Amino acid sequence: MLQSTRPLEGITVISLEHAIAAPFCTRQLADLGARVIKIERPGVGDFARGYDTRVSGLSSHFVWTNRSKESLTLNLKDEDGKKIIAKLLEEADVLVQNLAPGAAAGLGLSAAVLHKKHPRLIVCDISGYGEDGPYRDKKAYDLLIQSEGGFLSVTGTRDDMAKAGCSIADIAAGMYAYSNILAALIKRGRDGKGSHIDLSMLEALTEWMSFPMYYAYQGASQPVRSGAEHATIYPYGPFTAGDGKVVMLGLQNEREWKVFCEVVLQDPALAADERFSNNSRRHENRDALRALILKMFADMTAEQVVARLDEAQIANAHVSTMQDIWDHPQLAARGRWTEVGSPAGALPALLPPGVNDSYDYRMDAVPALGQHTDGILASLGYGAEQIAAMRERGAV
Repeated sequence: MLQSTRPLEGITVISLEHAIAAPFCTRQLADLGARVIKIERPGVGDFARGYDTRVSGLSSHFVWTNRSKESLTLNLKDEDGKKIIAKLLEEADVLVQNLAPGAAAGLGLSAAVLHKKHPRLIVCDISGYGEDGPYRDKKAYDLLIQSEGGFLSVTGTRDDMAKAGCSIADIAAGMYAYSNILAALIKRGRDGKGSHIDLSMLEALTEWMSFPMYYAYQGASQPVRSGAEHATIYPYGPFTAGDGKVVMLGLQNEREWKVFCEVVLQDPALAADERFSNNSRRHENRDALRALILKMFADMTAEQVVARLDEAQIANAHVSTMQDIWDHPQLAARGRWTEVGSPAGALPALLPPGVNDSYDYRMDAVPALGQHTDGILASLGYGAEQIAAMRERGAV
């Protein structure tokens, strides 16, 4: 085990968070050593705790995005609740929030107000559409942003659109919030000043849509929905072998096309067929080419197809299920699994992407609702009787 100090040790993050975008951001800050105090509603908590019970009675979303945090229950509308968060912010480096539009400002927690008292504080507001503009007050959930951001128009089949199987808009927003906060910390280290980060889910996802947007530049037709195939490169996608299993493969250039014909299809003359002589023609004639490929693969098992693809050094992949990922030999070989604690006991967890040779990631427990409330309040000078009284009336 590495012993070096983690990059964000000594950094305190206060997060008024729920669902995925903000929790995913702050979990990654915690991975790097930051102390993350998660503010949750007394008795209820982050509503993502109740999304499902698939992980030994815990929510799959919550387990994923909330390890290594401290859970503090706090009613921010209560006078004592307001005093407590004010005390926390005196020592905080970062405030992250993804409450409903205008909610943080209504609680006196806008960047403009906070920076008068705490000029070094980094405030990151995550919302669906940003703090201004005609969509400012619209509610935003992941699927709605996938739709508004154009993702659904290029994803699915020709007949049916399809959402991403994971919360891609939330993830995009969480990633950009995370990287913006890291940049703001570097900046503060240079000039001593805090920052306000206005992070929009729509803008995060539309950044990821830049290829199809440029493809449709100046009114040109946009990429068609093409299922698991690439919209503009062919052959690039799933092909079924004779044993019924699917192999995913992808060609990127004309050299690979020539080798694919020679080694995989064992038909060198096909490389010179005028219908398929460059990617544009292969794309235009993909139905005819697909039929030829499937005819060849019909007499082979999926593993035989993969063997030929590997011989030709053509990129390929299995179509993994979630169980395949749990059992994936590459993840196991690289030691990517560890365990974290939780209210349900020890749980397997993937280490964060990126192996750094100077420190280990922080991989602490997923907290129970309010698990750290008494300890945090005691550190702020509250006695046991005061804490009990506040809990009795629902302030914490």
